[in-house]
Amino acid sequence: MNWHVLGTTLAVSLLCGTLFGLVPAIQSTRADVIPALKETGRANVGRARSRFLGMSLSHALVISQIAISLLLLVAAGLFVRTLSNLQSIQLGFNRENVLLFELNALQSGHRDPEIATFYADLQRRFEAIPGVRHATLAHSSLIGAGRRLPISVCGTPAEGTRILNTGPAFFTTMQIPILRGREIEQRDRRGSPAVAVVNELFAKKYFGDDSAVGRRITLGGPETRDMEIVGVSANARYGGLKGEIPPVVYIPYNQGTFPPIQQMTYALRTTGDPLRYVNSVRDTVHQADDRIPLAKVKTQAAEIDQTINQEIVFAKLCTVFAILALVIACVGLYGTMTYTVARRTAEIGIRMALGAHPVSVVWMVLREVLMLAAVGLAISVPTALGTSKFVESFLFGMKPNDPSALILAMTTLLGAALLAGYIPAWKASRIDPMIALRQD
Repeated sequence: MNWHVLGTTLAVSLLCGTLFGLVPAIQSTRADVIPALKETGRANVGRARSRFLGMSLSHALVISQIAISLLLLVAAGLFVRTLSNLQSIQLGFNRENVLLFELNALQSGHRDPEIATFYADLQRRFEAIPGVRHATLAHSSLIGAGRRLPISVCGTPAEGTRILNTGPAFFTTMQIPILRGREIEQRDRRGSPAVAVVNELFAKKYFGDDSAVGRRITLGGPETRDMEIVGVSANARYGGLKGEIPPVVYIPYNQGTFPPIQQMTYALRTTGDPLRYVNSVRDTVHQADDRIPLAKVKTQAAEIDQTINQEIVFAKLCTVFAILALVIACVGLYGTMTYTVARRTAEIGIRMALGAHPVSVVWMVLREVLMLAAVGLAISVPTALGTSKFVESFLFGMKPNDPSALILAMTTLLGAALLAGYIPAWKASRIDPMIALRQD
């Protein structure tokens, strides 16, 4: 927060409040008393006309405030529901207690095939850190992944298939269940038979009900390479939250398959807060090679939140603005109804002197509140339905004209309006008829 901006805003607000309060106060001190006493009748007519214009203006302002409040409430409902839908997506892996960071040994002079040995040695060192349950590595994290390479099954291209180069214990660390076969292990290294693990979607799409374990697929690129499927994993999110889960092939990073080894993303599953292990990880890397810096250090949960940062910001801002607009509308409604009750004190006293029940007095005031709210809703509901299509691209798992968001916004607004109007209505029902009748 910029305190200079905040201070300036407060100063301007105080100045505006003082000026707009000072002008009518000064005008009231310059009133000519003698002409006012001589022209009582015309003054009363003028005051009545002034009160009518003032009430019309205040009603118009309250109606506009209610209309704007509903628009913001609908927007807040849409974005909050979108955020809730994104946060409830099944990831297929456990996002908690996972530390992610990148290392690029290539930039520090390590070359193939020694670089694969260096990365594997670091993995074993990370596993030895107290509190680290499992450690693995891959070319990128699951959420940040986006690599495509030509894959074919029995000569048929596997369109839309994604690739992720991983290390040993990847599925154990990320807690992705292996449905059949095994995961990538330490024995899957350069010189050993080329293997791969596919997700369930890939297995069902290209092998149907037959087991994919033991079948062969072909990886294209600079050099073609046949690989044996040794395992089938459960489906896990790949490359973001909003899209559909694609067919995925996981291949060992150190079997000499394309692309060549460059930077790697490590994932450490810890027993507590992952960020507590950053210093231990940094010390371990510096002991292995102090030229390699830690990059993009974050938790798995934080990475997922970064992918939906836009939705989080929209949900927070719209909620804050909606609450602020609702409070302003309620204050305006409360002030208007308080003035209305004060203006009709004599009328209310006569009604109660003639036997009117306090409940009927409350209902008389609330009817006016409901009328103002109804006019505001009549203006804002069609506007909300017409403008919500402009935010459709920011929504997920719902339509822009979602009826539940609209109904919830209308219910919230009506409830707040009735609450703001009930206080002056209750005060009106407590008026003493004798005191009210003595008023001019």
